Amino acid sequence: MSVFVGSLNPGKVQPVREVFTALAADLGLPATPTVQGVEVPSGVPDQPIGVPETARGAANRAAAALAQPGALWGVGLEGGVRLDEGGRGWLFGVVAVAHVSGVNAGRTAELPVPPAILPGVLAGQELGTLMDSLLGTRDLKRGVGTVGALSGGLVTRPDVWRQALALTLAPFLQPHLYP
Repeated sequence: MSVFVGSLNPGKVQPVREVFTALAADLGLPATPTVQGVEVPSGVPDQPIGVPETARGAANRAAAALAQPGALWGVGLEGGVRLDEGGRGWLFGVVAVAHVSGVNAGRTAELPVPPAILPGVLAGQELGTLMDSLLGTRDLKRGVGTVGALSGGLVTRPDVWRQALALTLAPFLQPHLYP
């Protein structure tokens, strides 16, 4: 009985491990559940644009994670960028959780994308790579992420994933309230 995360990125796997460990008893898991990342295809571009494409990537990752031998839970986390009516870019993420009893999805908070890199994102370049170039960092997406870099470290990428996952699990924690 394991939890599989549809990513090998420690900035995604660690927050999933923390949430499932904190909620293990409520989810019918051992006190220290096995949580591991697995490389699975998202089925969307490396940098999804828009909510539907990003949600599809998270759902694909969760389904592929749940399909792993011994999986009880599958979690997909996909970061995306959406445009508002004024053409500003917003960074957000979608969390999808798949379990034998059902599927649920949720979203993270949003952060404005720096205008200087938005054209590159819209041209298909990955946000993390562009942010590394802009800030002179290396592999930002595997650590505090764009969120951490732009919030002065007050909120990190793992923080955002942790919160969104906890909220996405609410129907599994309180199934009597979500028929």
